[in-house]
Amino acid sequence: MRAPEPIARAPLRDALAGIVREAGALAASKFRDTDLKSWTKHGNSPVTESDIAVDKLLRARLTNLVPDAAWLSEESEDDRARLDASRLWIVDPIDGTRAYVGGLPDWSVSVALVENGRPVLGCIYAPMDDGLYLAADGEGATRDGIAIAPGGEAPPRVAGPKPMIAELEKSIPDLIAVPKVHSLALRLARVAAGRLDVAFASSNSHDWDLAAADLIVHEAGGWLGTLDGKLTTYNSDEARHNALIATSRTRRDSLIAITNGWLPQGALKYSLT
Repeated sequence: MRAPEPIARAPLRDALAGIVREAGALAASKFRDTDLKSWTKHGNSPVTESDIAVDKLLRARLTNLVPDAAWLSEESEDDRARLDASRLWIVDPIDGTRAYVGGLPDWSVSVALVENGRPVLGCIYAPMDDGLYLAADGEGATRDGIAIAPGGEAPPRVAGPKPMIAELEKSIPDLIAVPKVHSLALRLARVAAGRLDVAFASSNSHDWDLAAADLIVHEAGGWLGTLDGKLTTYNSDEARHNALIATSRTRRDSLIAITNGWLPQGALKYSLT
């Protein structure tokens, strides 16, 4: 795979923020609309007319912004030509659709630009709740324009699937279990902003759930990766991942020492709950 031609990150970052705000405003315009059309797709996952409308808006704006980038979205047909692309937009039009349908505020729009398997731009916008998270490779991360960094609360505030929190509690009995954050991207981004200290993603999460948050966490000074301490790469054949953990860099080693023991013979014990 040939390396992509370099592009200026700062102008793209600012343009991306504007596009994602526009997408979030579109989704918010239908939020809690009693006439909202929704249905069920494969895997018994909900999808709404807002998911589709936001997907179309983002595809039009983003492909115009970076014409040589391939496309991967939860709500678009997967064009396998992306596997040969060195640059790729990875999009979740509405991450946390169940929350969106249920009238809960913790949903978000998540967009990342990936180059050769790793995100270089990331934006997560939660218009009803957190605001806009934004990061560019090597330039730090912000929330609504203010620099963010992971916290170091003790005992740690932890969010994720209940079985994983229960297992961690055996080693850290005084942890504070935080109620479920329906948008996985938002859950991870809250670690970057110091609103959570540890966040788990169960196995079978997808590129579109993770890529933007991955960059935001790392640019804020945190760490996100597998339970045995490896970084995540994107644009694979299945675009699917094993369980992951996000935390501060100061907590990383002690937590990986715990979670690595959850991987008997390389097999994950925990699935989505």
